[in-house]
This record gives sequence, structure tokens and C-alpha cells, in this order.
Amino acid sequence: MTPPATLDATAPTAAGFIPDAPVQVVPTGKGIGADIVGPDLSCALSDATFAAIRDAWLEHKVLRFRGQDLAKDDLLAFSRRFGTLDKAPINIRGKNWIEGYPELAVMSNIKVAGEVIGSLGYGEAVWHTDMSYQEITPSAALLYSVELPARGGETGFIDMYAAYETLPADLKAAIEGRQIKHDASHNSAGELRKGFQKVTDPREAPGAIHPIVIRHPETGRRALFLGRRPNGYVMGLSLDESEALLDRLWAHAVQVPYCWFQEWQLGDLVMWDNRCTMHKRNAFDANERRLLLRTTIKAERPSA
Repeated sequence: MTPPATLDATAPTAAGFIPDAPVQVVPTGKGIGADIVGPDLSCALSDATFAAIRDAWLEHKVLRFRGQDLAKDDLLAFSRRFGTLDKAPINIRGKNWIEGYPELAVMSNIKVAGEVIGSLGYGEAVWHTDMSYQEITPSAALLYSVELPARGGETGFIDMYAAYETLPADLKAAIEGRQIKHDASHNSAGELRKGFQKVTDPREAPGAIHPIVIRHPETGRRALFLGRRPNGYVMGLSLDESEALLDRLWAHAVQVPYCWFQEWQLGDLVMWDNRCTMHKRNAFDANERRLLLRTTIKAERPSA
């Protein structure tokens, strides 16, 4: 593993703020992801400490904070340092997942009185970018573990900068200036969303249209922006041409050298840059309980 880098975030403020512990950044060695060691996220962080964390996020794309003990309000407060929070999707009963916390999404297979208390269940969730089917997509998402199964449920991440930069020249040329329509009718677990009709022809699927290659608004780097594979469609091509092009892009993007899998422990908080990563979740035993809380940060429309 790469040795940790220590960023000095200990300068006291004029108001006499007690200096934070130094922030250690420990890369995973996989080209994506790093552990942040030092800060207690249940406490207010100095501007210097937060700046060090934010810089590490932009560089490593995925950050993990282990051993955190966060109340719901702690998670919301830390998340808000990165921008305006998006409302969590309404549950199947038309309500917030947690009463009084409209920005908190619950990812869980647990049932209470026969009703699920969260979304996505226990099955595999395919590689995807969060909410790419919308015109405005999140800049970031944060996921905090509350209950975990004994095994399974790992979350994988792909570096979409690397996926773009290592494309064969002919494939890179083939996608320049092209756009993908991102299916809105199904979620990342393959479930049909309420109010949508099943489609068999991707050209007829509802959803937002985005460039295949986008430019990160803060780093300036270019990244593949694929969304999710099912029902994706490359605008302007025949269905056969679109399917063939997407198959080549996905086969390249999900190669192991660009991936890192998070093996969850209780108290883990993981956050990722939604503009330059994709992620997925492995399945786990349906008889075991899993509960995680998620926040998302509003951003802007992806652009080339």
C-alpha cells in the first residue's frame, strides 16, 4: 500500500478553534480510492481540515473514513460542506424514508411489519452512475454503514478518467461528440420504477441525454459517462450500431485495473465523485440485515 501523505490542517483560527488532528491520506494502491485517517466527522471540522479532505476527494475520486460514529444530523452536516443536498427519492408509499429527514436515503433489505424500510433490497446492483437518467446529476454521494451482513454487499468503484484515457484510438474517435440516452424506467437493481412502462427497444426508453465523454467542472479532466448499460442508446445510430458500440465501451470500462472494491465495516463512511466514477454493489444473503444511509450533493448538467 502507498505510504500515507500527511496534510497539515492544524492551524488554529482567530476564534481559538482547537486544532484538528492532521489528515492522513492513504491511497488504496488501485488507482482509485483512499482512506482518510484522523478526522472525527461527528465534530465540526476546521476549514483547513475540510479543504484537505476535499482536495483528497478530487484527487482520489473515492474516500473512505473508517470507525466513524455518526448520528443522522452529523452525516447531514458533513455532507453539506460539499454543497446543497438533494432530496432523497420518495419511497413506494410516497413518503420520505425517514420522517423529518428528507435528504436521507435508506439502502436496506430490512422489513418492518412486512414493509421494506429502504431501497435496492439484497440483490446485485449493476455498474452505474447515480441519477444519470436525470438532466441534473449529483456531484457526489456519501454512504454510511449502520448494519451489515456477515459477508457480501461489497461496493465496487471504477475510475472513469482512466477508462477514457486508455481507450483504443479508434474507439475514442468513434465516441467523440456523441451522446447517450440514459434509461429512467429501471433502477440499478433492474427493478421497474413506479409509474414507468417496460420497454424492449432502448430507443423508446425515457431518460436524459448526455455526452458520452464529459469534462469534470473542477479538475478539467475528461471522463467516460456511461450511466448504466441496460437500455442505453447512442443517439443517431441504428440500434445494432449503438449496441455494438456500447458493448465495446463497457467491456473496456469494467476491466479490473480501473476498479476497487470497498469491503464494508461498521462505521465506514464512503464518498465518491459521481462525475468521474461508476459503482456497483454485490449481492448478499437475503436472510441477513443490511442498512446504510446515503446523501447526495446537487450539481449541474454534465457537459463535454
